[in-house]
Amino acid sequence: MLMGNLSRLLKESWALVEDQQDKVAGYFYARLFLTDPRLRDLFPVHMDVQRARLLGAIVHAVQTLEDPEQFDSYLRALGRDHRKFEVVGAHYDVVGAALVEALRTFAGEQWGWEYEQAWKDAYAVIARKMQAGAAEDDNPPFWHAEVVAHQRYGRDMAVFTCRTSTPLDYRPGQYVSLESQYHPRVWRAYSVANAPRRDNLLEFHVRALGAGWVSGALVRRLRAGDPLRLAAPMGDMVLDRRSARDIVCVAGGTGLAPIKALIDELTTYNRTRWVHVFLGARDRDDLYHLDELTQLAARYPWLSVVPSCSEDETFTGERGHVNEVMSRYGPWAEHDFFVSGPAPMVRGTMRTLSELRVPSTRIRYDAFTEW
Repeated sequence: MLMGNLSRLLKESWALVEDQQDKVAGYFYARLFLTDPRLRDLFPVHMDVQRARLLGAIVHAVQTLEDPEQFDSYLRALGRDHRKFEVVGAHYDVVGAALVEALRTFAGEQWGWEYEQAWKDAYAVIARKMQAGAAEDDNPPFWHAEVVAHQRYGRDMAVFTCRTSTPLDYRPGQYVSLESQYHPRVWRAYSVANAPRRDNLLEFHVRALGAGWVSGALVRRLRAGDPLRLAAPMGDMVLDRRSARDIVCVAGGTGLAPIKALIDELTTYNRTRWVHVFLGARDRDDLYHLDELTQLAARYPWLSVVPSCSEDETFTGERGHVNEVMSRYGPWAEHDFFVSGPAPMVRGTMRTLSELRVPSTRIRYDAFTEW
């Protein structure tokens, strides 16, 4: 009951500032750096994306408060991940005070002592769990890696492989934050596209979109021999080996990366679970790894691959958005689902799965934002 009341107060108070998120974040960082100017050196020169990431983390934490297992897992992973910023215990108090002040400032007259105390209590728990996650991690705050191969696909996509100097322990389907020499102190999350290997090689898929200056550098400027830094793995879109249910994977664009890693893991042990992969793209050029997936399907009888294009009238396969194509097959009520790709595609797929009455407990997903 106490946790439910806390969750209610947090959501009510967040609603007071939700339409002013950018201003809240700007005020928060201004107060943070004014209180301790040394903290500015931990952040990139350009703060636009960092503001969005802070708010995303806050909203996610608030939304998972009533799910203790997910709440704990997310925050411990977040604490491990923040070791890459060289965050120490003293920083958490400064962050908490700046956060509450920013919320109070923009909530206006409706802000009361109950909301103030709720955020202080919630942040105390958040900070404690994040620090516990950081403290229990024996790994380094980040791994050094070197690019060993880089290949362009089509207009704006690349696949590159790097080798870490020491093993990085992760599970297929997870993602890591990555920093390149072209944008120091700027970290972006990308899924690893292969299962762990003894040679410490990791594959990443990147698309350069719009104003994505980091992804643009990774696609157009990155070369073999370039150094990278990789942070601790995060994400829970991983296989449950205890499940005997068949699997459906729905991927769009570079969302193929974690799906490819899951398939890579399944090739090492699977004999009984059918795996259906629905791969969506705008046109044939965006189906950049279709030949490789087709070869895998020919090698493993349990794997099937259905490609589709939404805007290519010359494509001879399935036409339409990938969630629509997937819904034409089935039935899917007894399957485990993995969904990965751009946020609009993931939202569309989640709506379709809800209409098909697939239980949410059987769905794991990642929505990507390219920068």
